[in-house]
Parts: sequence; C-alpha cells; structure tokens
Amino acid sequence: MQGLVSQLDWNGMLSFTLRIAAVLICIMIHEVSHGLAAYWLGDPTAKESHRLSFNPIHHIDPFGLLMMITVGFGWAKPVPIDARYFKNQKSGMAITAFAGPFSNFVLAFLTSMLFQAVLGILSAQGNRPFLVNLADFLGMVIILNIGLGIFNLIPFPPLDGSKILGIVLPERLYFGFMRYERYGMLLLVLILWFGVLDAPLSMARDWTVNLFLNSTAFMQNAVISSLR
Repeated sequence: MQGLVSQLDWNGMLSFTLRIAAVLICIMIHEVSHGLAAYWLGDPTAKESHRLSFNPIHHIDPFGLLMMITVGFGWAKPVPIDARYFKNQKSGMAITAFAGPFSNFVLAFLTSMLFQAVLGILSAQGNRPFLVNLADFLGMVIILNIGLGIFNLIPFPPLDGSKILGIVLPERLYFGFMRYERYGMLLLVLILWFGVLDAPLSMARDWTVNLFLNSTAFMQNAVISSLR
C-alpha cells in the first residue's frame, strides 16, 4: 500500500511539474513574440528592458501564472511597448498585440505534429514510460498554448484583443477605451476566478485543439507506416 501511495505521489508531482514547464514555455513564447514584433517595427523598449529573453522568469505575472495553472487561461507580465516609435501607432500596436496569440497558435500546431509522431511511435512499438510522459507534456503544451492564444484575443483591456480592435475603432474611441486598461486586470481576475467565461473559452479551446490534432493526424500514420 505504501508503495502504491508513493507511486501516486510521484505521478502527481511529475504531472504538476510538466504542467508548470508547459505554462512557462507558453508564456515565454507569447511575450518574446510581442517584444520581437515591436522591435521589428522600430520600438527598442522591450529589448532595452531585457524582455526579449528566453528566461520565462522575466515574463511571469503571479496572478496570470496562477490562472494558467489552475484554469488553463491566463496572462504574463506585459512587455513594455512605446507606440511613439511606430509609424502608425494603431496598426503598430495591433500587429505587436497579435504577435503573441499568433505565436501560441503556431507553437501549438508544430507541437501537434510532434505529438502525433510520438503517438505513432507508441502505437507501433508499445508503451515506453519516457514517450508516454513526453506525449503528456506535449499535450499540455498544445492545450495551454491554444488556451492562452484564445484568451488573449478577447477584445477587453488589457488583453491583446483590445489592441487588435484598435484597427477598426476611431482613434478617439480607441484611446478612450484603452484608458480603462488598468481596471481591466482586476475584473479579469474575478471573471476567471468565478468561472464566468469557462464554458465559451473551453468550447473554443477544445474545438481548436481538435482542429489542430485532426490536421496533423497524417504524422501519426506516417510514423506508424515507417516503423512497421
């Protein structure tokens, strides 16, 4: 019995560790992509603030990290952006904002291909503990990236979607809308904590996960064919 309890504790600890690692990867890719987009558009602020770092510790927001771990939707510490460097402030902010969620979807799709390849190996050669754990980790990366990407597309300040919305809003209305950005974070924490958006966000995430997995299923078939 003690051995069984120890095994359960180990499995739970491993699963939690893998989830933390997956969350940190998602957050790091998201924020670095914001910073790189801004830098390519002429804004050096993120680089000068050392936010083009691949060290995820530089990008952690405590509440956002907690939300990512517990409910699968959250945010990171915003990358500093100075829109005055952009030739067109609204379009520059929109492109910079979209870079974060877009990078999460790209990473999720590429990870889906690797996930399907690992499943192909497992199907052809039987279960191997390392590959089973790797498949679990890759599955978490897919789900969390898609969840982070979808959540940040919500057009509500301070999420990325609010800045993308600026493309279609008149300038006066847009900057008036963004004036309430500092209050939005508190409201977002409450919304996530009480599960107000759980159903629609989970539905959108699950649909996108299934789309990506179905689109990459050819990888699993190709690996199985090559190993048999």
